[in-house]
Parts: sequence; structure tokens; C-alpha cells
Amino acid sequence: MTDPTPLDWGTLSDQDVVRHAARGREAAYRELIRRYQRPVFSLIYRMVRDRELAEDLAQETFIKVLNAIESYRPEYKFSSWIFKIANNAAIDQLRRRGLDTLSLDGSPHAETSEAIESTTLQVGDSRESQLDEVTNRELGSQIEAAIGKLRPEYRSCILLRHVDGRPYEEIAQILGLPLGTVKTYIHRARNELRILLADQKE
Repeated sequence: MTDPTPLDWGTLSDQDVVRHAARGREAAYRELIRRYQRPVFSLIYRMVRDRELAEDLAQETFIKVLNAIESYRPEYKFSSWIFKIANNAAIDQLRRRGLDTLSLDGSPHAETSEAIESTTLQVGDSRESQLDEVTNRELGSQIEAAIGKLRPEYRSCILLRHVDGRPYEEIAQILGLPLGTVKTYIHRARNELRILLADQKE
């Protein structure tokens, strides 16, 4: 197959572009940056809440993508793969800065499968749609500040679910977590946000 000209890049799937990038085609890598520079920066910025740091971490993410491009498995969505790298970069940075906050209910990070199952939200839960109505309009400063106080794992889940609108299964893939754990984290993150937002109103 003849390599596509630059005019053809926009018609190719992510998997096809990655295949060319893995063969060392620089134009393919530039196309991946064009497609994902903004969403990767956006995800990282919402996590670390510092524009300059987010720009550095986004650049670090694309360097890691380039170095690991041959390890990408095309049966998975490329977006999930790159967001996982970006999310890990943000969480690592937050932990280095000592910003890993504790759950407000004092729950330990490690939990039994029974505990996770008992708190798992069912898809279609009315409380989820209520929070979607608020966050999908556009994050207000109070909500942004409250999300910034969540511990990194909760923050990732709530942003991917309620801001990016990603399905639970994809969030689990991005974060490398069991599906039940993702649902539990989102459930607890919502509860913490309600408490934080209620405190701001007082």
C-alpha cells in the first residue's frame, strides 16, 4: 500500500494513523498530535488545575506515546490508550506534590469486593442524571474547585464520566480498574461533591 499524502490523513482511522506512526512516518505522528493535543491537555488541566504544568505534562504524554507507539494494540480504542497515559502522568504529578486527598468518609483506598459491590451504582440511577444536568452545562467555578479537592482517582472518574461523557467500561479501561471499582469511585465522588458544594453555600 502506498503511504498516504498529508491531504489523506484526515480520512484515516486512528488505528491506521498509528500504524504509519509506528513505521516512523513523522507526518502520522503529527496527525495524532493534531487530533489529541486539545483533549489530552484538557483532561490533564482539569486534573492538575495549573496551565503551565498541564502543558508540560501534555508534552510528556506525547513523548511517551511516541516511545511506546509499537506497544499499542489496535483492538483497543487509541483514545482510551492515550488518555490512560495522560491520566497516569497527571496522577503521578499530584502524588508527587502531595495532593492526594483522603475520602471524606474516611474509607480506606483498598476495599473488599463485597464492599465495592454493595456501593456500586446501577446505570440509569436518577442521581447520575441529576449530576449530569449540572456538569454538562459547563463546569462552574464552585464545581471545578470542589472536583479539585477530590483525591486523584475520584477526580479522574468524575471528569471522565460527567465532563467527557465516557461510558463506565471505557473509564475502567483508561484507568486500569475493575468496572465495579469505577462505579464505586464515581458514586463516592458524587457524594463528596455534594458535601463540598453544600459547605460552599453555607
